[in-house]
Amino acid sequence: MANPMFNEDRVQELSGSGRMSVQGTVLKTGLLLLLLLFTAVWSWSAVAANPAIGFPLLIGSMIAGVIMVFWSYFQPQASPILAPIYALVEGVFVGAFSLVMATMVPGAYAQMVPQAVVITIAILMVMLGLYTGRIIQVTDKLRSIVIIATFGVMAVYLLTFVLSFFGIMVPYIHDGGPIGIAFSLFVIGLAAFNLLLDFDFIERGESYGLPGYFEWYGAMGLVVTLVWLYIEVLRLLSKLNRN
Repeated sequence: MANPMFNEDRVQELSGSGRMSVQGTVLKTGLLLLLLLFTAVWSWSAVAANPAIGFPLLIGSMIAGVIMVFWSYFQPQASPILAPIYALVEGVFVGAFSLVMATMVPGAYAQMVPQAVVITIAILMVMLGLYTGRIIQVTDKLRSIVIIATFGVMAVYLLTFVLSFFGIMVPYIHDGGPIGIAFSLFVIGLAAFNLLLDFDFIERGESYGLPGYFEWYGAMGLVVTLVWLYIEVLRLLSKLNRN
């Protein structure tokens, strides 16, 4: 769920001459989102028709997506190939996950997913406005706080996932009570601030003259954060509707 692509030291290490541009990265981000939408619709339909394949699709696509992200991190020159594959794989996860979350709250089945999409887009637009207007500056201190907090949340989710195999459920944070809702709001805010780091990387990548393949690298990183944000918004809506 964290975005390992945007790291200050990594940017400095890989900077050099090239043709990365903000416009090119935006266009590639749009393409990746279209690929993701295509497989998300397919996955939703497939799981709706055959619920037995839901869990294998969720786990398989989640693992494959993580592999693609870290592979691209260590070999950014492979991003033009890895980014579209990631988008297709992640779409499978998003579609299956969306259907599972929607069916957990039957009365909100038709509303939750569209609401989550609209809220995710709204947050993206707000954070983009805050960034381009320089209302929030991405400083080294802010970057460090966001990265540390992101890895902290990642560790909590990983611990929860591991403990679930032993029948141990971490209380409160996944419930629909005040603590669970507050936790979801915190994570959504954290994902939103990760968008600022993504924007900052893309802008600095253009100014540093990074190679053209970093447009795919930056686009993939932005999609990683958007998927995380969407999932957290959907989880929050599920908690609120269960109440």
